[in-house]
Order: sequence, then structure tokens, then C-alpha cells
Amino acid sequence: MEQVEAEVAVIAVPLAAQSHLNQMMQLSCLIASYGVPVFYVGSALHNRQAKARINSLSPQQLLKIEFHDIVTPPFASPAPNPNSPNKFPAQLQPAWDAMLNLRHPVAAYLRDMAIKFKRVVVVHDTMMAFVVQDVASILNSESYAFNCISAFSNISFIWGYQGKPFPVQHPKELPPFEGLIPDEVMHFLALQSEPLSYRAGDIYNICRLIEEPYMEVLEREEVNGNRKSWAIGPMLPTVSSSSISNQPEREYKCMEWLDKQEPKSVIYVSFGTTVSLSDEQINELAHGLERSKVRFLWVLRDADKGDVFDGEVRRAELPEGFEERVGGEGMVVRDWAPQPQILAHASTGGFMSHCGWNSCLESITMGVPIAAWPMHSDQPMNTALITDILKISIVVREWKQRSEMVKASTIESVVKRLMASSEGDELRKRAEELGATVKRAAQPGGASRLELDSFIAHITR
Repeated sequence: MEQVEAEVAVIAVPLAAQSHLNQMMQLSCLIASYGVPVFYVGSALHNRQAKARINSLSPQQLLKIEFHDIVTPPFASPAPNPNSPNKFPAQLQPAWDAMLNLRHPVAAYLRDMAIKFKRVVVVHDTMMAFVVQDVASILNSESYAFNCISAFSNISFIWGYQGKPFPVQHPKELPPFEGLIPDEVMHFLALQSEPLSYRAGDIYNICRLIEEPYMEVLEREEVNGNRKSWAIGPMLPTVSSSSISNQPEREYKCMEWLDKQEPKSVIYVSFGTTVSLSDEQINELAHGLERSKVRFLWVLRDADKGDVFDGEVRRAELPEGFEERVGGEGMVVRDWAPQPQILAHASTGGFMSHCGWNSCLESITMGVPIAAWPMHSDQPMNTALITDILKISIVVREWKQRSEMVKASTIESVVKRLMASSEGDELRKRAEELGATVKRAAQPGGASRLELDSFIAHITR
């Protein structure tokens, strides 16, 4: 890998939400691997969170990143409401609002860095454009928006917000735009609109080989304008079930349990860091998994608060005697779990997921088919992409039925379809083929790696 001289500094500015922190961390490590100094900038709290949950990244990779903590005003950190009919993580809104206060300290930091380096390159989450907007007033600085969602979902939001029909033919009716994002978040997004116009280009955590029609729309329809764009995904480091030597002891147990299972026999169940299920829904899910007689690894955690280190976290109740009854056939994990390693494990044959883009891309890369259960934001659109276009998924609950309880009988049926049927075998075969394609794209000389090479060459020109 060609190293470049450190005349250029990259300033990474993520959104304070786990999947965004994680993707920006992966991107930062990739850029740093080219010899470019990278400075990861955020509140001390969220920088700590990003470092505490590095998943498939190694501690050695993080040594190449310099973290710059910015003081932020105190903010409320309410617990998520598991009984809310809208599963959007509204409890994170106070943290996001507090991040708006980063604008002036970030501007001062950029001006200081602009004196030290020939060029300062700001790579920011699209939802942090407001914070970095002063880059436009610094002569030797430029900014690039980092898109943490699929190109398919990106188009859905842009066209949906404008009230226009989806610009690419789709085999089925798409989920309605209404109900995806609460009004208060739309206001936060609106604050980013004008500052986004200052960006010099766009980076996407997608693989062009599987989203070419949607990237073409973004590039053709003046969404990107004359700006350059790079599709560099997947950014996930090479992982295997054995790459846990540096993981905390609490993460060994589920991997050791997986080691004892038959190949492709386990369904991994996790709804990410932004979803809290009600006690009633957890009860239905538990009974559905138990009745399916399929082996499962279930990560049962409450959604993140704005401050993930703040106090007690709800411990959801399982049906009485559940864990004793499922015995060796199932395992419930209540702490942080190494998702990329779980998906890469030979025993994992399916993934029941909320379909956040990070989870989708990890599952695609590892060749694991999905039981899709979208909860909010881009997840219904990601579900449409992986189900109708990529054909590596079946749907647990359609977005139109999002207010309905998913019964144990439905969960039992979906799990059996995915894990113990010819339909599931076909999905697994397609997922494995797609995973191989995506992995090749991220290797040296592959389509995504060439785009990353192009981005590095561009910013160090």
C-alpha cells in the first residue's frame, strides 16, 4: 500500500450515534493506513464510546488515530421508551442538539490545524454539516460528506422529502416515506441543508457493484452536482471467528458457544443500538424462537441512551424458565457482542435484524441472509433493497404493519423459513455469492478499494 507524505491532515467528525461513530472509525482507520494523519473529533463522551466499541478493529489500528475531545454542554440522557409506538431513538435527540454547540470550537480547531498543515480535509457525517460549515472560510481546507446509509435509502429520503416518486423502477411497492423520521429530527436535518452545499465531494459506505443504479442517480441528478463521489464500502476489516484474541472476556462466551454448534445452524438475533422492544414483544420473540427449535444467539440489550455510560440500563424480562428450557439450543447475551465476528462464524446461518445499514452491510459482507424487521429511519428502505433487489432476505413484519405486535407464530414461521427450508438454502447461497463479490471489491485492486485509492490521491494531490 502506497504511503503518502503527511502534508495533509484529515479531520473526521462523526454523528453521536453508535452506527455513525463506528463507520467513521472504520473510515478513519482506512485513511490512516495510507499514512495520512487522521484526527477524530467529537465530545469526550462520544470519543470514549467510539473507542470502547471498536468491534472488528484492532487496538493497533486505533493507535494511528489521534482523538481530539471537545467540551460540550451538559445534556439530558433519558432512557429509551420501549412502549413507544414509534421506534425512532428519540432519547438521542438531546445529545444531537448539544452537538450543535461544537460549531465554534470545531472552527477554532480547524483554523489551528490549517496553520500546521498544507491542506486540511474535513470528512464529516452528513448530519454534522452544520458543525463543520466554517471550513468554507478557511482557504486551505475542504470538506467531504460521509454518507452512512445505502444509496438506495439516500435517494428514498431525498425524493421522498421533495414529494417525488422513486426515480428507479422497483419490483414492488416501496415503503411510504411518511413515518420514517419524526418532525423534530427533520428540523435537525434541515439545519444541515445549506452547510452541505459547501462540501467538495461525497463518500459512500456502499459497494458500487451492488448499488450501481442508485449511485448513478445520485451522480446524475444534481444531488452531488459537479462534486466528486467515491463508493468505498464495505469498510469492514477482514474478520473471522478466530479474530477475538484482543476482545474482553465477556465476548468470549458467545464465541465459545458458537464453536460448539453445527455449521450454518444458528440464527443471530440483534436489533442494534437504537431499538428497545416492549416486554410483550420480547415475550412473543422468546416463544417464537423456542418453538422454532432452531439454535439461536440473541443479543437482548436496551437501546443506547445519549450517554451510554450513564447509570442503570433496563434489563428486559424473559418468560419464566425460558433460558433453562432452551438450554444448549439457545444463548441470550445481555452485554455488548462482537457482531462482525458472530456473523463471520461458520455456525451462523442467518441474522434477524432491524436492518440498519451497518448491520446490513456486515451481513452482506459475511454472506449471511437476513430476516428483516425494520423499525425506523432508513431501515424500511434497506429492507426493500435486500429483499426485492438483492434477494437475500425475507421480511418478518412489513413497514405498513409497524404498529402491530409480531406474534410468536410469525416469528417461528420466519425462523424456520430462513434456517430450515429450501427457500432459506437459496437465500444463503445468494448471500454467500454476494458476500464474495463484495469482499473482492474491498481487496487491493477491487472496485471499492480503487475508489478509496482515488479519494486518497485526490486529497493528497
